[in-house]
Amino acid sequence: MITLSPQLHNFAAAWAREDGIGFDILVDSGNGVARSYGLVFRMPDALQDVYRDHLRIDVARFNGDTTWELPIPATYVVGQDGIVAWAGVDADYTERPEPEELLKVLDGMG
Repeated sequence: MITLSPQLHNFAAAWAREDGIGFDILVDSGNGVARSYGLVFRMPDALQDVYRDHLRIDVARFNGDTTWELPIPATYVVGQDGIVAWAGVDADYTERPEPEELLKVLDGMG
């Protein structure tokens, strides 16, 4: 299991420690990998203001660029043969696949 993050290494490492993430976080500088899959959006200016001025979340600082681009959350289950067995994409970052759903896919791959 891996995750990709556009955050600079020091921010991604701190996030992993804080959330107790026990798998690899790969840094996707400039969202290059996400962009190659068509999974990047630019945060609207008004939302940038909210994040920066009210929530004190400076995406530009965390990601090391001024694009205010973020990846669209996506989950892929890829077999050892390189074939995608399951894929899920949702622009709503609060919607994620249920672990039970992914475990069923993994069980079916064995």
